[in-house]
Amino acid sequence: MGVPLSQMWTVASYVLGKRLRGVKRYPLVLMLEPLFRCNLACAGCGKIQYPAEILRKNLSPQACFRAVEECGAPIVSIPGGEPLLHPQIDEIVAGLVARKKYIYLCTNALLLEKHLHRFTPSKYLSFSVHLDGYGDDHDQAVCREGVYDVAVSAIRAAVKRGFRVTTNSTFFDGSEPERVQKMFDEMSDIGVEGMMISPGYQYERAPDQDHFLTRQQTTSLFRRLLTNPKRTWKFNHSPLYLAFLQGGWDLECTPWGNPTYNVFGWQKPCYLLQEGHVDTFQELIDTTNWESYGRASGNSKCGDCMVHSGHEASAVVETFGSLKGLVSTAFFTVAGVAGMNRWLNRRTPESDRPLDRVRPQSALLPVLSDRVRASEGVSSSYAACASNRTEPVESDTESDNSKFSLPVISSPAA
Repeated sequence: MGVPLSQMWTVASYVLGKRLRGVKRYPLVLMLEPLFRCNLACAGCGKIQYPAEILRKNLSPQACFRAVEECGAPIVSIPGGEPLLHPQIDEIVAGLVARKKYIYLCTNALLLEKHLHRFTPSKYLSFSVHLDGYGDDHDQAVCREGVYDVAVSAIRAAVKRGFRVTTNSTFFDGSEPERVQKMFDEMSDIGVEGMMISPGYQYERAPDQDHFLTRQQTTSLFRRLLTNPKRTWKFNHSPLYLAFLQGGWDLECTPWGNPTYNVFGWQKPCYLLQEGHVDTFQELIDTTNWESYGRASGNSKCGDCMVHSGHEASAVVETFGSLKGLVSTAFFTVAGVAGMNRWLNRRTPESDRPLDRVRPQSALLPVLSDRVRASEGVSSSYAACASNRTEPVESDTESDNSKFSLPVISSPAA
């Protein structure tokens, strides 16, 4: 099942309407974080290091609906934390579907198969399953054995029941392209709608600070990830964003394109940085010094960032904002990733192409504390994973022409 044409049309008409009205800054995807609580302790995550009283908080369905209506974005991504730990997540999703918002519910899938009965298949709902590699590679990234197999089983079950399913992958220094491509193959065989890929962001509070990618390492890795693409691979990205990941297109960050609302309020300036909160979306737009963010600003926190939550919106704006962007998007859509690669190789001399500076997967083993290993049952082989938990989590209470979507706007990784 492909991305609904209605979703493509909704995004395109929304962007064109904003441009015709002369609106300079507008949201495309609302990052709605209803909780920070999680049932994993991923070493590269900077989202769950909060005191116990914060981790126990949930946004109410009414607060979620107010944020969605205030923001007005056509797409809502629900990351976390783990959204399926929210006791009213089904009510939140149903309310957003009733409002005809396209929803990406991000999940590590540990609880997905158990809770599928709480949801109804809809063109407005997609489960976005977090997979950071193939098999053991993903298990190492999330610091627990067996998670990949559980996620794959849940994906199969969701696809079988008629749900839209995408994957959401974050890659670090140590990701092996050949093994990532095995994941692409398996997800394509299962029938996922599309795959989202992104480099990890260097969260200041992430326990593992040693495996984030520089910009040069990112372009090198993603060129290798997308080498010899298969026809069956489908990417849930705008073509210009995939070109950007490979160093073939310049995009400046548009942090207002993916505003974040969570238990603290509207987060400044973006999903990845947390530099204060305000009470209203309009206050976020009006009071944030946007010129202080993005690579062009010289902000050291933004220099290596190529994450989709900051640049997918930029790619869509570029598509509809210039003739070059529109023509290039049309060309890449027809030519696929293989055609994009040929274009990139023609315009980049071999001597100037990104070097292979990504360490092998064996290097990607952060540190997991005895407390987390004991509470989560992680084997001693994962003793290198980082402690990323402030308290034990609350248990669950209940040919070569791969494709991408024209432009859909996908949900960023949690």
